[in-house]
Amino acid sequence: MHIDHDSYGSVALAWIIGAVLIILFRLIIHSPWVFWLLSALILALVVWQTLFFRVPQRERAGSEHIVTAVADGRIVINEKVYEPEFLKRECIQVSIYMDFFDVHANFWPVDGVVTYYKYHPGKHFLAFKPKASEDNEHACTAIRTDGGKDMMFKQLAGFFARRIVCYSEPGMHTKAGEQCGIIKFGSRIDMFFPTDADIKVKVGDNVRACETVIALL
Repeated sequence: MHIDHDSYGSVALAWIIGAVLIILFRLIIHSPWVFWLLSALILALVVWQTLFFRVPQRERAGSEHIVTAVADGRIVINEKVYEPEFLKRECIQVSIYMDFFDVHANFWPVDGVVTYYKYHPGKHFLAFKPKASEDNEHACTAIRTDGGKDMMFKQLAGFFARRIVCYSEPGMHTKAGEQCGIIKFGSRIDMFFPTDADIKVKVGDNVRACETVIALL
């Protein structure tokens, strides 16, 4: 495990704020047990904030035919939809909702080549709401596998999330299981598959990035 390199500033800021608060508590609180209780609470919050930006080591299960989860979380959508932005056809949408305690680093779901990427500024509705898919800040990445199959995933910012990091560039090669970005705080991943894909998850399932197989192409 290591800390996401795009999050060093956020982690440093959390530790600085924590240290300042503990110093202020030491100056204004005269009860030792109250001071130590509040200090322990601040330290726990700072450690949690640090772990939030962790990038875990995972066993790679994906390939050019096996699509794995982009992120940790819970399946909240599994249905047929029309994808209007790039694929422009009926697809199967599988969505993963991440809460505050899930790893928020994102990982390439399949081996292939990035054929499309676009960032969309937007609003910050609660990520599990259906309209969040179109109205919230999001970034879309489409990948074509070596076998010629197209799939797309969308990183959505949530109510508390205010930054999406994505490494996608058209033409770059992807390898399932390698980090492709991070979304800070509660958010969602929408994945779009061809209608003939064999979906291996259902609504309510908990999934792990890199390891849980979402679909077979």
